Amino acid sequence: MKKRSALRLVDTRTLDRGQWLAVRQGGIGSSDAAAAVGLNPYKSQLELWLEKTGRAETKKETTGMDDPCYWGTLLEPYVATAYQQKTGRKVRRVNAVLQHPAFNFMLANLDREVVGSPHVQILECKTAGEFGSRLWKGGVPEYVQLQVQHQLAVTGNAAADVAVLLCGQKLEIHRIERDDEVIARLVVLETTFWQCVEQDTPPAADGSESAARALRQLYPGNDTTMDFGQDEALCETFTTLSSLKVELEEKEQLAEQCKQTIQQAMGDASRAMFQGGEVTFRRSKDGSSLDTKRLGADHPDITEKYTVIRPGSRRFVLSLASAP
Repeated sequence: MKKRSALRLVDTRTLDRGQWLAVRQGGIGSSDAAAAVGLNPYKSQLELWLEKTGRAETKKETTGMDDPCYWGTLLEPYVATAYQQKTGRKVRRVNAVLQHPAFNFMLANLDREVVGSPHVQILECKTAGEFGSRLWKGGVPEYVQLQVQHQLAVTGNAAADVAVLLCGQKLEIHRIERDDEVIARLVVLETTFWQCVEQDTPPAADGSESAARALRQLYPGNDTTMDFGQDEALCETFTTLSSLKVELEEKEQLAEQCKQTIQQAMGDASRAMFQGGEVTFRRSKDGSSLDTKRLGADHPDITEKYTVIRPGSRRFVLSLASAP
């Protein structure tokens, strides 16, 4: 069967930052793939849906050296150069957003394409610091594998190499072969997600912190009351939540008791060793804090001048009905 090549949707050399973000919003990019199917550990389907429907809060651009994206962008060409030196293969920029020939919502922006190799056609460049490198101990993390399978789906290519620079000093290269079964499933799940975007229907929350952030943003609250007393499914969910709350409180109390037992046994010691590990119990450095109440009482004019009003966030509080 003849391979169906990807379409060149737009030339990225002519795009500014705003135009680039607008193109990304119009489809599912390879970096969105894992989130779109609910397998990204950092972003939920619901948070991605907010972005694709234009509901996400505009984030302040962080381009400083404390931002991992800064280093990823800065080091990408060096990772590509190191890959060429280590493998002897040539790579080049694509400078285009690619589009699947059949599923037009599936987009891809490749880091590099590998030139003249019958075995591999795509290079994905990654960097990982001290914390992130732990995710690579067992090979390529699942969310990166899905990113690459998405790229292979869009381009019709057979394989990709993932070159990752670990802690700024170790380069690993992993080959990912095209998996048509994974791609077929990926297409189905991404299609389902994109239907949620087109129909303006939010996907279900998944219990992650990402989904919690998305819910707080999506539903800021309006001080109304809803009666779910006749909704059996939601009442059952409430009952489960109530039981879990009681169980968690009991376990938290037990955990605190165990902690205090060890603290009491340690006395003034800062460290305790056990068969399965260790505990540290050190005093933090002395610090200072601003007495805002006293400042407000002594200098109310200054306090009012420099007070910033921030919108409150919603708090979820569970209260059980009183026994008859």
